[in-house]
Amino acid sequence: MTGFTLRYTVLFFVVFCSHFVCGQISYSIPEEMAKGSIIGNIAQDLGLDLKRLKLGKARAFSGDVKEYIELNRENGLLLIKENIDRESLCGKITPCVILENPMELYRITVEITDINDNAPHFQRNEIIFEISELSVVGAKFMLENAVDLDVGVNGLLSYSLKPTDNFDLQFQSQTDGEKNMEIVLQKPLDRELQKQLSLTLTATDGGEPSLSGAVNICVSVLDVNDNAPVFEQKIYKTTITENAAKGSHVITVRASDKDEGSNGLISYYISKAIDLNNVFIVDPQSGKITLNGQIDYEKANYYQLNVHARDQGGLSDTCKVIIDITDVNDNQPVISILSRSNTISEDSKPGTIISMFNVNDPDSGTNGQVYCNINGNIPFAIISTSNDFFSVRTEQELDREREAEYNITVTCSDEGVPSLSSSASLRLQISDVNDNAPVFERNNYEAYVVENNTPGLSIFTVKASDVDSNQNARVSYILEDSTVNGVPVSSYVTVSADSGVINAVRSFDYEQLKDFHFRVKAQDGGSPPLSTNVTVKITIQDQNDNAPQVLYPVQTDGSLVAEIVPRSADVGYLVTKVVAVDVDSGQNAWLSYKLQKATDRALFEVGPQNGEIRTVRQVTDKDAVKQKLTVVVEDNGQPSRSAVVNINVAVADSFPEMLSEFTNFTHGKTYNDDLTFYLILALAAVSFLFITSVVVIISVKIYRWRQSRIFHHSNLPVIPYYPPGYTDTGVTGTLPHMYNYDMCMTTDSRKSDCKYSTLGGQKILIMDRSFTETIQHAKTENNFLEDPDSPELVRGSLLYNRNGYIFLNVGIGHLLQIYLQFCLSYSEGRCSTSLP
Repeated sequence: MTGFTLRYTVLFFVVFCSHFVCGQISYSIPEEMAKGSIIGNIAQDLGLDLKRLKLGKARAFSGDVKEYIELNRENGLLLIKENIDRESLCGKITPCVILENPMELYRITVEITDINDNAPHFQRNEIIFEISELSVVGAKFMLENAVDLDVGVNGLLSYSLKPTDNFDLQFQSQTDGEKNMEIVLQKPLDRELQKQLSLTLTATDGGEPSLSGAVNICVSVLDVNDNAPVFEQKIYKTTITENAAKGSHVITVRASDKDEGSNGLISYYISKAIDLNNVFIVDPQSGKITLNGQIDYEKANYYQLNVHARDQGGLSDTCKVIIDITDVNDNQPVISILSRSNTISEDSKPGTIISMFNVNDPDSGTNGQVYCNINGNIPFAIISTSNDFFSVRTEQELDREREAEYNITVTCSDEGVPSLSSSASLRLQISDVNDNAPVFERNNYEAYVVENNTPGLSIFTVKASDVDSNQNARVSYILEDSTVNGVPVSSYVTVSADSGVINAVRSFDYEQLKDFHFRVKAQDGGSPPLSTNVTVKITIQDQNDNAPQVLYPVQTDGSLVAEIVPRSADVGYLVTKVVAVDVDSGQNAWLSYKLQKATDRALFEVGPQNGEIRTVRQVTDKDAVKQKLTVVVEDNGQPSRSAVVNINVAVADSFPEMLSEFTNFTHGKTYNDDLTFYLILALAAVSFLFITSVVVIISVKIYRWRQSRIFHHSNLPVIPYYPPGYTDTGVTGTLPHMYNYDMCMTTDSRKSDCKYSTLGGQKILIMDRSFTETIQHAKTENNFLEDPDSPELVRGSLLYNRNGYIFLNVGIGHLLQIYLQFCLSYSEGRCSTSLP
């Protein structure tokens, strides 16, 4: 095979989306340059910045397994990496300079020039000819050409033959342009004079300095063989597939010789060449050429053989056999990844290039035509930037939350039959962008907490999730500012920023706060952060933490309530009604009444639902005047709470009788000494008489004084006024309205009798230390009506307190208030009365 100039080609591509700009630069260097030798300055010749080479990770790439050229990123120089021998390579190699981020591809051609480092040489050390002495002048004898691996001027050969007494050197042009070298007989041979001749054939190349090689030609003079073999064809052509088995028949050449006998016997042989390596052999007798080794179309697509036919007399002829190799699809495409991105942001725009690769298929024709595709339904596509270069780019928008990683399998197949293919895998991570806000598990939350909770109690947990990753998915919980009943919500609850646990700041009271709302914000850690709000409702559940409260009868420290039941009362007579409330709710506020203790259980009963105390039977004279009842008011909570009210009932037909017995309720057992009792009784009587006298005198004087002034200022006659008498039409009262009450008051065991009687009207007898305090107390605590025409509230209520004062509210329509203040003290002995 003929030699030729070796060229490296470096592609120049600048990638902008799907558009490419191409350019080319060439260098020429001699072969056998030392390692590290400079080929050229890429940065200067292409106008590239050295920083661009560093940041773009520039490198040289070629299709060969062995890299002969490398790129220095620091200074932009293209250097010799491995020793280049043009004769061993003898082919085209395409290195590339690749830049990443963004990706660029440059094509550069490096021409390897030949140096005269190979001398011409012949395949055999000696050439032997047997020439008949009858050979005529002008007989030609074929010689083998010398081989020089150099090319160009270094490979141009000139031949010289010494001596030239009998033979001359000539060249014969062939139809394919090559020349055959022959020695031509110049004068007849005489075997008797010279049996053998020795010639020296020298081949010299055209290099500087020139190199030469020589071979010895030995000529044996034979006797009488004047016809040389002649081939039937000067050129034979045939075809064989590259995967043909060893021993396959290639072609048969034939030559004929007109001589007879041993001079007509022909033997065949192939002229040896360095690149054949005994791939083909010929049968010396038949001329059948067979395959003796493996042939590869990718290494050589044809072979040319020089076959010689020689007779026994040494005469020979030569023919050329051209063997064309038919390509077979026996090579898979080879994928070389030039550049790749391992990570890409999910907000990358469609068309972003993630990888560039080169595909090489050494087969020819359709067997070497390659197409590539991506396996699976993924948002990536392959585009071809040139014949052998491809890039993978995004085809759609990416979403890390839908797919966080892609295993991209690129399959490249040729168009041979059968088709061969190869694959390469790219693993691409999708980096997260904060494009998703946190999402709560519910649209709203409702939690329940029992009142009287411990501050710091964990009430509830809100939970939000973020489908982003890492910091973008880190959720923090924030309590939004708001107020509950004018108070910041932060004084009621707190929210843990990390866990979303809602804790109570204070102890809740159902009676003050039933429920409240607030909002919690879930915010991720992205930049900028995204957030979502949710409403949380906290409902306070009631707890039975309040005992029933008795509103009536009023219970004060040291005070007793006395109800009067006439002996003539019928069955079912309403003695009084216990009124109680419970500030709890639900079943915790359901009240029931029960008579716990009674002086005579057979006389009274309590309504379990309404608290009314009624007589069970007819009151008789045998019944005790003093009746003490204990009523328990109980709620329905778990556990239940209760309140106890003590009610004193006097069974009497007259007020003095009742009063006498009433006094004994509290002091009946205080003093048992008769002497002391009578002393106190005498003192009380004297004091009462004195006070009564003073009050009567003062009242008469005041009355006369007021009458005189009215008469003096008015011309109308004086018409006396008499209070009307009201009739009790109800059945729930304790005392009839038309009763005349006799009331006696005592302090301790010291008795002082006083009788105050009016006809035809209702009375309220009030005894206290201060007129103003007593009236106010009567209005607020006992609900007196200021309107004279309003109906009574409660009748027959008698209150005896520890200070020795009696407050009697008899509930009348026309309100008459009488204030009487006693000072029953041993030391002071004062008594004052006033009548408003």
